[in-house]
Amino acid sequence: MPVAPTPPPVNLDRPAGVPVTLDRPGVPVALTRGGRGVPGVLLFTLSAAAPLTVVAGVFPTAHAVTGAGALGAAVLVVAVVLCLFSVGYLAMSRRMTHVGAFHAYVARGLGRPAGVGAAWVALIVHNALQVGLYGVVGAATAPLVARWSGGTPAWWLLALAAWSLVAVLGVAGVTVDRTVLAALLLAEVAVLVVFGVGHLRHAADGTVDVTTLSPVHLLTPGAGSLLVVAAVGFVGFESAVLLREESRHPRAVPAATYLAVGLVGAVLAFSAWTLTVATGPDRVAAVAGEQGVGLLFTLAGDQLGATAVGIGRALLVTSVLAALVSLHHTTARYAFALGRERLLPAPFGEASPRTAAPRFASVAQSLLGFLVIAGCASAGLEPVRHLFYGATVTGALGMLLLTAATSFAVLAFFARETTDEKLWRRAVAPGLAAVALVAVVVLALADVAALLGVGPDSPLRWAVPAVFPLTALAGTLWAVLLRSRRPRAYARIGLGPESAAADLPGPPPGG
Repeated sequence: MPVAPTPPPVNLDRPAGVPVTLDRPGVPVALTRGGRGVPGVLLFTLSAAAPLTVVAGVFPTAHAVTGAGALGAAVLVVAVVLCLFSVGYLAMSRRMTHVGAFHAYVARGLGRPAGVGAAWVALIVHNALQVGLYGVVGAATAPLVARWSGGTPAWWLLALAAWSLVAVLGVAGVTVDRTVLAALLLAEVAVLVVFGVGHLRHAADGTVDVTTLSPVHLLTPGAGSLLVVAAVGFVGFESAVLLREESRHPRAVPAATYLAVGLVGAVLAFSAWTLTVATGPDRVAAVAGEQGVGLLFTLAGDQLGATAVGIGRALLVTSVLAALVSLHHTTARYAFALGRERLLPAPFGEASPRTAAPRFASVAQSLLGFLVIAGCASAGLEPVRHLFYGATVTGALGMLLLTAATSFAVLAFFARETTDEKLWRRAVAPGLAAVALVAVVVLALADVAALLGVGPDSPLRWAVPAVFPLTALAGTLWAVLLRSRRPRAYARIGLGPESAAADLPGPPPGG
């Protein structure tokens, strides 16, 4: 959906919950109320998911890099933790006038400086997840190109072709329709289920082994790396609250959130488990190292034939391209929102008068993508393992840190607020989620070397995780500077579009 240009100033001196009124005849000032039921909210939450990309691209690479095979168990554990987290998160969202990104919750619960730090970390996460996809688009497209043309171009040529498409659509403000994304999602799930059944019917050594689904495997060294990989599939699970105003029933958003986590967890755990059944739990890492992104389709070709493989490969290409376009727009609009709140330089908060697209933010996102593709190609890096997998798991690690910070924000919020919320929702579930998320983060940080597939002495072991606290610190310092120089803008941090509409910059102290 195109982002509208920044509206004129409005008065924020009003009771919480009273809609903003803009003096612009003919321009709607509220979202359509009661327009979506549980299915509509659920499809919105899941529509940008790319389960086939995760299973075909992330999981085999993770097996090869980490040498572990219990990804199914890790997916189930992460799903349970996120369901616990959602209890308090959803309870807090009902008391927020602006149900936006995690940084709004952190700002409300832990203070505005912490909220700005979280906002900047989230921007790093979004960029890592989007740019990383350029590393796998070549691997996804190459087999089809080879079939049509008889030759396979360099991965970076295919990546630049995809980059050009995404850059043009970004500046033009053209997005992938949610209905199309939902149709692709359903097709991807259907393919994964069919492939999974094929794996079970052709189990290695004729034995369907369920040991990789046991949580016992997560008590061994390397569990942290598996939990981060599992978290990749759940990125965006929290977005159902964005449709709170449009939902038909108060229970629609919670139901859709829990269903989204449950369905994603079931599909990914099933797919991860059946991969190990088809190869053998003890051999999955070795086979994944040999086959790479082709593992899923090599197995499917042996079990189901060339037609099934062709359909699966075509869907993988559409999955990657749709995810690239969707994440580009999401990232550009997130940067636009931060620019509008003056948490980034003002040009990021400007929209094109012609297309209403966040032009500066979109161009900046495209420039970053080009530099990363050019840099990786020049350095001779392996696109799937180094760019796609490395950037994706880095983004997932950052998302886990943001989720943990938000869980503490929920606890702090309800500790201050006088509310009749049940103890389970305001303290017990958020507390359990906070403890679990901290444990996951600690395990992940201890296993960064295994996660990235580098030696214990590699500088990447500390450099990659250090990006997030350093970024959070920089954002916090920026908030402190904003508080002294532009107090009115500082006061509106985390309030979303209403804050930007009312932001009238004041003179610096002494000016």
